[in-house]
Amino acid sequence: MTQLIIGDIHGCYYELQQLLDQSGIGDDDEIICVGDLVNRGPEPLEVFQFFRDTPNARSIMGNHEWNHVRAVTGELPPRFPTLLTRWMMGEQYAEFIDYIQTLPLYLDLPDALILHGFFEPDVPLEKQEKRILLGVTSAENYLHETYDRLWYTYYDAKKPIIVGHRDYTDEQQPLLYNNVYGIDTRCVYGGSLTGILLPSFELISVPARRDHWSKLQRKHGVE
Repeated sequence: MTQLIIGDIHGCYYELQQLLDQSGIGDDDEIICVGDLVNRGPEPLEVFQFFRDTPNARSIMGNHEWNHVRAVTGELPPRFPTLLTRWMMGEQYAEFIDYIQTLPLYLDLPDALILHGFFEPDVPLEKQEKRILLGVTSAENYLHETYDRLWYTYYDAKKPIIVGHRDYTDEQQPLLYNNVYGIDTRCVYGGSLTGILLPSFELISVPARRDHWSKLQRKHGVE
């Protein structure tokens, strides 16, 4: 079985379909997203419906899914990307909330560890804090204050780790650092949508149609 690990989709359904077509994935293979299915992109409902309705597709939780959960429970005031996604989903928003609350924080696959955000050095997987794995702002601040280098430069485990959340290259390109693969290539900002095929670790990508987030901001008068 081939597994396609996909970076942050952020509601870019068209690019998702383009990537799937390019990958050659079949019904007996598996599609896995590293989180951030929605927010800032034009088709969050279609992306949600695809992962909900496709038997061989699943996702882990990203910080944007977590923001929706926290907003619904009143823990966090919703920001514009969350409110916009809620409006775009309409009557299916409650079902979306139910779905994302079932998403795991990570997947420990035979060929790679999949998570959304960060991995604290020298901390066992089962003891990693939720905020670290999700990559929330407080976790990023904590890592910067605690360690001299970026977290991935410390990672020395034998099993490769695949993450999203940040464009570590600042060039909308995948990060390849020792056994760490960063595949958020900023599709929603006009970059590309990137995936990794396991077990070969072949990288594939498709260009974004446009800077979706800037277009949505202009449309709704938000800067």
